[in-house]
Amino acid sequence: MASESKIAIYAALLGNLAIAVTKIIAASVTGSSAMLSESIHSLVDTGNEVLLLLGLHLSKRKADVEHPYGHGRELYFWSLIVALGIFAIGGGLSLYEGIRHIRYPEPMTDPFWNYVVLGFAFVFESISLVFGWRAFSRNKGRQGIIEAMHNSKDPTTFIVTFEDSAAILDCSSRHAESILATLITIRTWTA
Repeated sequence: MASESKIAIYAALLGNLAIAVTKIIAASVTGSSAMLSESIHSLVDTGNEVLLLLGLHLSKRKADVEHPYGHGRELYFWSLIVALGIFAIGGGLSLYEGIRHIRYPEPMTDPFWNYVVLGFAFVFESISLVFGWRAFSRNKGRQGIIEAMHNSKDPTTFIVTFEDSAAILDCSSRHAESILATLITIRTWTA
């Protein structure tokens, strides 16, 4: 179970890092502050995977005098920190950027880089999702998804799976948004 979780987390880490690099390249080529902000968001996601790996590592420590039942709860603590990071930092950055772009819309000058980043992000997140879903499916067995989440002793697999699923939905909606903004040329749609 732990090796499946590690593989899923490493796949998510590499995927998020590849997305961050893609966004940094696009930001440097286009000079887009929004793309730079997006690259920071992807680096935060990469940091979340590092925290999940830390939680897995710390939870494997042997029992000691202060922790006679072991350190297994470390995994839950670091998973909670990751969840808070996803919602607080990721959500905060997204809300800030959304409000800023609605108040001060910037015309989309060249949608090419949007499509490049979205395409790479979709591919990287999909690969990561395959690894996450495989690990989650092996852990859940014949249980339903909600039941498996409730009974799971390893929250990392469903955290990775649901984060990647949300990222793929986000890529899809942003792709549709970019097409509409390109076709209709409404400046505020790029928020």
